[in-house]
Amino acid sequence: MTPSAYKQTKGEETRALILDAAVHMASESGFESLTIGSLAERTGLSKSGLFAHFGSKHDLQIAALDEAARRFTEEVFLPALKAPRGIKRLRALFEGWVEWTKRASLPGGCPIDSATQEYDHRPGPMRDAVIDRQKLLERELSKTVQLAIDTGELAPGTDPHLVAFELMGTILAFFRCTTVMGHDVAHTRAVAAFDRIIDSARAADPKSPVPAAASR
Repeated sequence: MTPSAYKQTKGEETRALILDAAVHMASESGFESLTIGSLAERTGLSKSGLFAHFGSKHDLQIAALDEAARRFTEEVFLPALKAPRGIKRLRALFEGWVEWTKRASLPGGCPIDSATQEYDHRPGPMRDAVIDRQKLLERELSKTVQLAIDTGELAPGTDPHLVAFELMGTILAFFRCTTVMGHDVAHTRAVAAFDRIIDSARAADPKSPVPAAASR
């Protein structure tokens, strides 16, 4: 390995360390808590070292948001794609979504969801970036619903955007319920709500798969 290659690898490792700390801080106390100083203190790195990777607070916040979105994609969407198209994939996506903050050890909840609330009434580049990523999530969720319609498991007249809206509402309710009632209660209610939404949109076909809740 050449010295230049070694420096590049070390630089990537340092950046990954910083972003890991940034995502956890954003989950715990919001993206506005992310500053060069606060991350230097948390990571044990020098401020000058952090400036070498992120020239401003805004650059740091955007990078942390992108990292949270990347992790979500890697831990939720990509595994769901391994499931067959249709309700099975939709269920895998939904259950991965509600479980991901627990698996990722993010005690403060979903950073992207937190950012949506944090910047709701704060116009600017960060709010625009958050909205863009939320729109992408909802668009991909709608596509997954459409695939379940295409397979014939959901009724032909089903509005994929409406079902995605209902599922997104359930996911957001899950995060709120987790704080108030605890994870187990929230998860049970979320899965029951998922089954109710899917049952209401299911095609009138006796060969359609039986809901997971009914088969347990």
